[in-house]
Amino acid sequence: MQGDHVTVRYGARVALADATFAVGAGRVTTVIGPNGSGKSTLLHAIAGLVTPTSGRMTVPGPVAYLLQTAHVSERLPVTVAEIVAMGRYGERGLVGRLTGDDRRLVADTIERLELTDLRDRHLRELSGGQRQRAFVAQALVQQAPVLLLDEPVTGLDVASRQTIMAVVAEEADAGRAVVMSTHDLGEAAKGDEVLLLANRIVAQGPPEDVLTTGCVSEAYGGRVIRLEDGALVLDDAHHEAPGGARSGAGHDH
Repeated sequence: MQGDHVTVRYGARVALADATFAVGAGRVTTVIGPNGSGKSTLLHAIAGLVTPTSGRMTVPGPVAYLLQTAHVSERLPVTVAEIVAMGRYGERGLVGRLTGDDRRLVADTIERLELTDLRDRHLRELSGGQRQRAFVAQALVQQAPVLLLDEPVTGLDVASRQTIMAVVAEEADAGRAVVMSTHDLGEAAKGDEVLLLANRIVAQGPPEDVLTTGCVSEAYGGRVIRLEDGALVLDDAHHEAPGGARSGAGHDH
């Protein structure tokens, strides 16, 4: 999957400028940058939800996309099992019957996200972390070669974060191209590749090459401090993401 000189404009505003990048199968690519830097726009372009103003996106096959604002009305009497099964509708249609293989895939995916005991609970009865795991499961059962996740663990409890990140790694190991946006430098450092954005690609490559004081400072427009333990801390509180944007990866450039 790759983008060649992709530019996306919303009216007069340039959300992403002249972005050329490649995302490999079997790897987790993390996308990071300050608020408004084009992270969601990049994912939308890969998913085909926005059309580049110029340039070209080449995406192999279908895409499963977990939006940052995944939401189902609490008034709908839908259970965990039903919300996960909706991920198979792309194959069977809204009125198509699920096959035995579909049902087994749904059950296995619910188990992977540690939701088996909650499969018959309505979403309104779940915590935020449990709901997010259900939406991640819905994306996984689509079995698309490309998996897009827009800040999938932001604001979640530790257990849900760990469960989701473990499953993300498994999907990459299974050969899928996983692209995950985040506002946390520590999470970004756990990817195989990093795209650092500031409405353009500031740097791309392995975490140790991208998450450096020089590159991060250029993207965030503020001073970056490297602590004695190697962690990066944004010195400008205005730019720092909730929970602290830190990373132990990279070297000074």
